[in-house]
Amino acid sequence: MIQSNAVEKLTADRNQLAKHAVQVHKFGGSSLASVQCIERVVEIIRQHCQLNDIVVVSANGGTTDALFSLYHQAVESSHELEKSLNELKIMQAQLISELLNSTNETLLLSSLDNDFKQLFDWLTHSPQQHHADILAFGELWSARLLSAVLSEQVCPSFMVDARDFLVINNDKACHVDSSLSKKQLYQLKQSEKLAVITGYITKNEQGETCTLGRNGSDYSATIMASLVGALNVTLWTDVDGIYSADPRVVPSARKLHRLPNGVAKELGRLGNPVLHAKTLQPLTDHSTHLHVASSFDPTISGTEIGKFGQIAKQELSVTYLNDLLLAQSDSFLGAFGEQAQQEFLAVCGDNQAGFIVIHQEQQKAVSQWLASHDTEVKFTPASILATVGHKVIHHGDVQARFKRSLKHSKTFARVNSPNEHSIIAVLTQVCTTELLNHVHHAMTKDARHIGLVVAGLGNIGERFLEMLPVQLNRVSALENVHLVGLVSSKKALINNDGIEVNQALSLYQKDAQAFDKYLLMSWLANHPYDELVIVDVTPSEQFSLLYEDFFQQGIHVIGANKWAASSSTENYRSLLDTARKHKSLWLGNTTVGAGLPINYAINDLLNSGDNITEISGIFSGTLSWIFETYDGSLPFSELMLDALAQGITEPDPREDLSGRDVQRKLLILARAAGFELSLEDIQCQNLVPDELQALSTQDFLAQANKLDTFFSEKLTQAKSKQCCIRYIARFSVDDSGKITAKVSLEVLSEKDAFANLTPCDNIFQIKSGWYQENSLIIRGPGAGRDVTASGLHSDLVNICQQLNTRQTQVKLKGID
Repeated sequence: MIQSNAVEKLTADRNQLAKHAVQVHKFGGSSLASVQCIERVVEIIRQHCQLNDIVVVSANGGTTDALFSLYHQAVESSHELEKSLNELKIMQAQLISELLNSTNETLLLSSLDNDFKQLFDWLTHSPQQHHADILAFGELWSARLLSAVLSEQVCPSFMVDARDFLVINNDKACHVDSSLSKKQLYQLKQSEKLAVITGYITKNEQGETCTLGRNGSDYSATIMASLVGALNVTLWTDVDGIYSADPRVVPSARKLHRLPNGVAKELGRLGNPVLHAKTLQPLTDHSTHLHVASSFDPTISGTEIGKFGQIAKQELSVTYLNDLLLAQSDSFLGAFGEQAQQEFLAVCGDNQAGFIVIHQEQQKAVSQWLASHDTEVKFTPASILATVGHKVIHHGDVQARFKRSLKHSKTFARVNSPNEHSIIAVLTQVCTTELLNHVHHAMTKDARHIGLVVAGLGNIGERFLEMLPVQLNRVSALENVHLVGLVSSKKALINNDGIEVNQALSLYQKDAQAFDKYLLMSWLANHPYDELVIVDVTPSEQFSLLYEDFFQQGIHVIGANKWAASSSTENYRSLLDTARKHKSLWLGNTTVGAGLPINYAINDLLNSGDNITEISGIFSGTLSWIFETYDGSLPFSELMLDALAQGITEPDPREDLSGRDVQRKLLILARAAGFELSLEDIQCQNLVPDELQALSTQDFLAQANKLDTFFSEKLTQAKSKQCCIRYIARFSVDDSGKITAKVSLEVLSEKDAFANLTPCDNIFQIKSGWYQENSLIIRGPGAGRDVTASGLHSDLVNICQQLNTRQTQVKLKGID
C-alpha cells in the first residue's frame, strides 16, 4: 500500500531537510508514543534526513500491545472487545487530530474509520486466520500519520506498506527474497520524496501477511538498508546506545560507543535488550554502519556498529537470559549434537558433554526430534550469563576473571561460542540481579576508555609524547588511555582507532591534514570514547577560545596554556560554569610553576577548610635566572642577550621584562585560591622603558644598552644596603577583605627566602590560617621541558583517576 498525502505538501525545492546522504532511520514505538514524541521525531528527521532516505517506523507506543490484547479477547469471545476497540480508535484519532491540519485530519480519520471496520470484521469472524493482519495495523497507522505530518511540516513524503514489496520465505526463518524485494521496492519509490515505510510486517511467498517478531522493526530497517545500499542505519530508540549490560538492572553499565559487527550480532543473539537477534544479518555483506541513538536526546552520541580497529575490539560486555531449558541427551553427542544446535538455533551447547540450551517454547519440538533417535532426554530449568567481546575466547585473562566471578554460583558448564565472541556460563539457577551486577563489575571495572588529544607539538609537546609510552605501561590509571589526536596550529592527525604512541610524531609528519576549528569541533563532538581529554601545550590565545566549546561537549582540558585561566573575569566565570554544568574537568597545574605542586597545595588547603591570606614569590624562571646571575660584572644588556642566546628568554625578551607573564600567573593563583579579580586589579611594573616598548624586536635588541643605567643604579643601591634585587609577585588580603596585588622589582635582604635561588628556580610562599608565622614554601625548577611535561603527565593521571571512578546515570524512557 502506497499513500501520498495529496494536500498542503511541501515541494522538493522547498523541503526543510538539513542533510544530504543516503541513510535509513528507524523509529521505535516509544519514540512515537505521543504527540510530543512524534514532534521530536519530526525535528530529528528535519536535521538528519534527506529526500532519498528511508524512514522505517514501529507502531505508536502501546499500539501493538493493544492489538495483541484485542486478538486474545476475540479468540476468548470477551465482552470487553468492543470497549477495547473503541479505546484504541480514540487513541489513534487523538494523535491525528493534534498533529494535522483540518484537511489532512479529515482524510486520515476517514482511512482510520475504514480500517476499524475491517479490524472489527476480522476480530469478530476470523481472528486466528487474520492474526498477522490484525497486528499489522499498528505500523500502518504509524507510517501513515508520520508521512502526513512530514508532508505538512518538513518535505514531500509518501507512505509505503512493506507488504507491497518485502517478501520472506516464512515467519520462522524470515529469509528475505532480496532480488524480488529490491525490484519491487524500486518500483514503488517516488523521486524527490521521503519514504516512510512500515517496519515489523511483510508477506511470505504465498502473499500472506507475516511479522518479523517483537522488535522486528530493527530487522526491517537493516533489510531496507541492504536493499538500497544505504551508507548508515540509525535505530532511534529510548536509550542513547548499547551498554555493557542492561542498564535497567546494572546501574554501572557503560555505553559501548563502537562495537564490531560480530560482537553486536552475538549480543543480539544472547539477549541484549536493544539489539534484535536478526538485526545485523542483512548487513553481513555490506559496508553499512549501524547506529543506535536516543530520540529523546538526539544530541548525545550513541553507539556505532561496524568495522573498527583494536580499541573498539577491547570492549567487554555482559548479557544474560533467563527462562531457558538445559536439555541433556546422548543424542546431543558428536555430529548429532552439532545438528541439534543448528536445527533449534540453540543458545549454546557442547557436543562432547551432550547438552544444548534452548528456549522453553522449544521443549516439545526437541522432544519430538529426539523421539526418532529413541534416546532419553532430561530437561532442567536454566539460565545463561555471558561475557561478550571480540574473539574473547582467546583471552586467557578474561577466561580466568570470568571463572573467578562465578565461583559462588551454580554453574553447570562454561562454553565458548563457535563464533569466538562469547564465553557462556550455563546456570542451573535464575541469573539474579545481584549475580549480574557482580559479574559485570568483575569483567568491566577497568574498561572505561579515555581518548587523548595533544594540542601543541613544540618542545614541551614533543617531550610529553616521548614520555607517554612509559607512562601508559607504568601507571594503572592510564591503562585504557588511547592517543587519538595530534594538533598543531595548522595541521591535525585524528584517528578513532588510535595513534601508535611510539611513532606518534612520525605518523603526524606523514598523515596530518590541514584543518580549521570547525572540522576539529565536528570530530570532537562525535568522538567514540567514554571520555575525551585535551592536553593544551600551545601558547595560543586563539586555541584557548575553544575551551568553552570543549566544555559544552563534556570534554576535559589539561592546560599549560595560561590564556583561559587569566582571561577576563566574565569569561573565566563562564568557563567554570560551563565546565561544571557539563561535568568537564579543567586542570592547569603547569600554567604556573611548570611541574611544581603549587596548584595542588592551594587546592588541598581550600578543600581542608583553610583560608589563604597571602601568595608571593618569584614566578618567572627567566627573571629568576637574570636577577640571580646579574651581579654588575657585566652590563645588564649583555647578560640579557646571553640569556636570549641560551634560549632562556622569549625570542623578544620584552615579553619577560614586561612582567605580564608574572602578572597572569599571580592572577591564576589568586583565582585558584578562591578570589575574584581581573588582570587590571594587579599592578604591573614594566621593566622596559617607554622609549623601547614600541620598537621592533630587532631595533630593541640593537638599543638594549639603554637598559643598563636603570638596572645598574638599582643594583648599586641594593648592594649598599647588603641587599639584592628580584622581580616579585605579591597577593594579599587583609581582615577587612581588601585585596592588594602587584608584580614589581623589589629590594630584598640577601637573607630573604626569595634571594638565594638556583638560577631559573621558582619559589612560592603561602600564608594562611594554618601557615602564619612559618609560611608554606614550595621551591624548584619553574621552567624546562622535562619538568613541564612531567607536570602535564601528573595532571593526566589525576584526571584519569577521577574519571575512572565516575559513574554516569543512564536515563531510561522505557524499552521498545
